[in-house]
Amino acid sequence: MFKELDPILHSQLRLAVMSLLIGIKEADFTFIREKTNATAGNLSVQVQKLKDAGYIDVIKQFRENYPQTTCRITPKGVEAFEAYVKALQEYLKVEK
Repeated sequence: MFKELDPILHSQLRLAVMSLLIGIKEADFTFIREKTNATAGNLSVQVQKLKDAGYIDVIKQFRENYPQTTCRITPKGVEAFEAYVKALQEYLKVEK
């Protein structure tokens, strides 16, 4: 039987954000926006959903008088991402 896929991660943009963060642990908002080709507004909404789920932490600070938003994957986010990938691998297995 197939495992249910995490609906938080089963969104293209949220999955892209998590895929970036799983490898580098944290990144600023501009970097994520550029890598995902997302609009700032859409990315902001999706980042908030990941934050609400506890999958990322969002750190807002000022750097040289400019606002800077950094996203950092949490241990819960790593666990959820790994479970999502494992569930997808189960979907790809072919019974013989």
